[in-house]
Amino acid sequence: MLEKKHEISVTAQTAFIPEQSDIQNGRYVFAYTITITNTGDVPAQLISRHWIITDADNQVQEVRGLGVIGEQPRLRPRESFEYTSGTAIATPVGTMRGSYQMVAEDGVHFDAPIPEFTLSMPRVLH
Repeated sequence: MLEKKHEISVTAQTAFIPEQSDIQNGRYVFAYTITITNTGDVPAQLISRHWIITDADNQVQEVRGLGVIGEQPRLRPRESFEYTSGTAIATPVGTMRGSYQMVAEDGVHFDAPIPEFTLSMPRVLH
């Protein structure tokens, strides 16, 4: 049996926010809802985040900060935390990826990768 003491799964759902976007001026706003699930065997706390946001012109924004939406959730095994946040990019399509920096109850620091997901204005990608 493979041990997976420190394992976090991350899923994302995105939505284009037309009322906050300004397409004439190259501002496309997206909301994203992230679900973080502790799939390991040890309680762990999310300490900080690192996002890499890339638009279609390969302009990269890196965002680092403590917690998510002002919280540093502690997740027991099989427990999930969901939050919604947002970002703005200069093109109708872009991507986000990154990692959460976690600390497990046993003192181990580890990164939980955030798989890349696409930000896309409706009717842009076919």
